[in-house]
Formats: sequence, structure tokens, C-alpha cells
Amino acid sequence: MAKFRQNHGSAKGQPASRDALFRIVIFGAILAGIIYLIFDYTGGTLVHQPIKKIDYSGVDFFLPAGTSGQVVHHKGYTLSYNEQWEQAEWVTYILEGDNLRKQWTKRQGEFIVDPKVRTSTAEDFDYRGSGYDRGHLAPFADFAWDAEQAKETFYLSNVSPQVPAFNRGIWRELEELTRDWAKDAGRLYVVTGPIITLQALGVIGRDTKVSVPQSFFKVLLDLEAPDRKAIGFVIPNKPSAAPLEHFAMSVDEVEAITDLDFYSELMPPAEETQIEAALNKDSWPTSAGKFDKRVNEWNNGY
Repeated sequence: MAKFRQNHGSAKGQPASRDALFRIVIFGAILAGIIYLIFDYTGGTLVHQPIKKIDYSGVDFFLPAGTSGQVVHHKGYTLSYNEQWEQAEWVTYILEGDNLRKQWTKRQGEFIVDPKVRTSTAEDFDYRGSGYDRGHLAPFADFAWDAEQAKETFYLSNVSPQVPAFNRGIWRELEELTRDWAKDAGRLYVVTGPIITLQALGVIGRDTKVSVPQSFFKVLLDLEAPDRKAIGFVIPNKPSAAPLEHFAMSVDEVEAITDLDFYSELMPPAEETQIEAALNKDSWPTSAGKFDKRVNEWNNGY
């Protein structure tokens, strides 16, 4: 810059203020570039770009608000444990499409107590003979690419009593579609949990009383430009032959049912309001093949 001023400055009779103006223009261009990396202007709204991380342990910026349980951070996901229900009231994590294309690790079959829950969790024998599946909230397949994170999904804090034909039927269909959508979008913010606040279906367990949810919810957010969108599902804990779209709703509707506030730290208030109120089912395509398998194969025998 000094040499530039010497060759093109006052020696040619140009005002000294031009050098200052040039520096201001250059500084403004650099600053604009930095702002562009942080924000993306889309549809008249200034939108925060999500931070890409590998390990989300301890990161609070995408956790639901309005929780009443102990928040527990694991490497792959975070949960809020409700001692009264003896299960998580929600589990949340960021699902990266690139990870889902990696080689799977071996699935373990043993469910274990979560050592991070202060009040302890249900134990495996609480589910034995109950007639209910140990239903994952954060499914193994979402973390099968990493042995440590896959093992964490077998903590009993991440398990909820599910009717077998529900767990292996429509819930399986939704979990598989969630992975398909994450591959297409690149990244999804996922929140899943039981709905027990209205009326539980009962309890299981000998010493530990585990509430049986009447329904389960899943909320998905895609913040990848240019098509930012969200969708929610609330599905009864029972067999279903209805199309998955029948249970789709806006995030606002799920918030009204669960009394939770999703994604409040991820977006400016105006865009959060817009995205969470909208529901465009066409942006979340389902699979006729998966539906046929669920109705004709997965629902049978339970």
C-alpha cells in the first residue's frame, strides 16, 4: 500500500484524501466479505448460518427451551431426563448426511444404565416381559458410523416403551425417511421424545416405574440454503396403516402439544416464527415403497 501511494499519490497531483477513501473502500469490501460468511440474505431475512461441528457434546445453541429434567450431554446427542417418567422428555442431535454414507460399526444388543443421569435410569429388566419394545429415541442407525456414539444410543435414558408394531412399523418408516432427508439436505436438526403429559398408557417395571407414552413426536429442521424448512410429527404409540403424512404438522403445533420451544437459538425471531408456522409436506417426500413394506411386512406378527 505504501508503494502504491508513492507511485500514484500526490506526486501526480491527486488529493491525499483519495488514498484515505481507497482504504475505506478496501476495508468495507473486506468487512462485507466477513459478514457474508456469517450471514446469508435469503427472502428478505438475514439468517444465521449454522455452525458445523463434529462433536456436539455440551453445545447448547440448538437445545429445546422449556425443559424440566436433567440435561445430559453425550458425544452424539443431548437429552433431558425426566425422573418421574424414567426416560428422556426429549433427545436432540444434529444429523449430518455425509456421516450416514460411512461404513457402519457393529450393532451391540445390550441396553445399559446411563452413568451420567444423577437419579439413575430404568434398568433392562424393567422392560423384560412387559410386552413393549425398548424403543430408541436417538436411533442406532443415525450413529452407526461411529462406534462410541452408536454405543451411547443403548443407554436406557435414550429408550422409551414402544408398542412393537409401532416401533418396527411407522416409527421405523419415519426414522428411515429422516436419514433420507438428511442425506438430501446435508444436515438436519432433530428433536425426538415421548408425549406423556396428557395421559400415559400405564407403567412398566418392577421397582422402577417407567411411564408408557401415548404418543411420540419428532421435529426436523433444515437450515441449509436455499430451502430452509421444518416439519413435525406426532404419532400414537400403536400400529398404524395410515400414511405418514397424516401425522405431519407444523413445529408450532408440536410445541403446543409438548410445551417445548424448539430452535429458539438457531434463527432470528422473525424467521423462526415463519418457518415454525409453515408446513409444506411436498418438501419432505415420503416413499411408497417404505409405506408398502410397513403395511404389508413390518406391521405383521406383533
